[in-house]
Amino acid sequence: METSFAKILACVLIVSGTVVGLAGIDLVLPSIPTLPDIFHTGIGEVQLVLAAYVGGASIGFLTFGVLASRMDRRILFLWSLAAFSILSFLCIMTDNIWQLIGLRFLQGAVSSAPAVIAPGMIRQLFSKIAAVRVISLLGSIESLVPALAPILGVWLSGQFGWTASFLVTGFFALVICIILVVRPRILPGHAARHSRDLGGYMKLLANKTFIRYGLSHACVLGGLLIFVFSLPVVIVETMGGTIEDFIYIQVCGVASFIITSNVAGTAVRHFGFEAVIKTGTIMAVGSSLFVVGYALWGGNDPHILIPAFIPLNAGLGLRGGSGFMKALEAADHDDARGSALIILWVTAIAALGTAALAPFISAGLMVLALGVSLVILPAWLLLKAIPPLAD
Repeated sequence: METSFAKILACVLIVSGTVVGLAGIDLVLPSIPTLPDIFHTGIGEVQLVLAAYVGGASIGFLTFGVLASRMDRRILFLWSLAAFSILSFLCIMTDNIWQLIGLRFLQGAVSSAPAVIAPGMIRQLFSKIAAVRVISLLGSIESLVPALAPILGVWLSGQFGWTASFLVTGFFALVICIILVVRPRILPGHAARHSRDLGGYMKLLANKTFIRYGLSHACVLGGLLIFVFSLPVVIVETMGGTIEDFIYIQVCGVASFIITSNVAGTAVRHFGFEAVIKTGTIMAVGSSLFVVGYALWGGNDPHILIPAFIPLNAGLGLRGGSGFMKALEAADHDDARGSALIILWVTAIAALGTAALAPFISAGLMVLALGVSLVILPAWLLLKAIPPLAD
């Protein structure tokens, strides 16, 4: 009983640490429009409060991928959250926008540690099938953060001002740290091995099997994020819809993702990793191609995007945890750097793809559908071109 309780508590702490880092953007987002008046500056400088966090996180992914192969993961997890908490409280006390931007860069960097370390810890705690379920559950929770955190952020900002979101994230990070200090061995440790022994990032980039699973996962998730980031503008500006239409589409998509991600472990047990990964990828590719066909046909009704969007989310939910697990297995024990690369790929694909489509997005659904399809289709090509890892 103690072992089961300990695993559940460890899982809760791992997931909570990851969510706190994610909330560092979405919870703060509603306060951004108020900051120019508070700091007596322009909207351009205020936008850097968000950009600095993302930039710091991108550097943090690679840095913590290396550190996690050299240090005990429990220590790294604890100290990264402690630093995150301290930086959150320091953000509250600043009265200079450039100080806030600098603190946000550091906060973004340390926030990436739990996300990098979490999959490896989960693999140590659970069997393969159970790990797929837990990683899928983590994905389900992470998918809810961008939807729910801004709502909470609006309420916090309205009731207590712009510092409230920093206070909340700092407090919860501190609570996790206190639990880890009281029960220091609740999380799985890691026998540190020098990075030379593991081969580093170049070895992973030369590992075709890792590329097969890791980059295909990044293509599907990155394509989905490009769709989500660009769709509100397309619906409102070119399809005659409203932001409520986007919300309905997003709610249906998130719901389908949660459902399939939580049955993925059972599907793997019955059909195997490869069948589940391929099925999820086909669903995602088919969904994106359907939207292309609908746009070519001349369709422009945002309500049709609800059934079109569901298979993309459901496909990611089905293959997400399974693909991530096989990628870490292919990384040959270097799961920290493997996680870091996958997350960085997702971030880069989503950011660069959204930026590349931005100048042409006013052309409507066709441009968005083609762009998303060109990002997602390589996921299927990777699965076909590179042999799989045995189950």
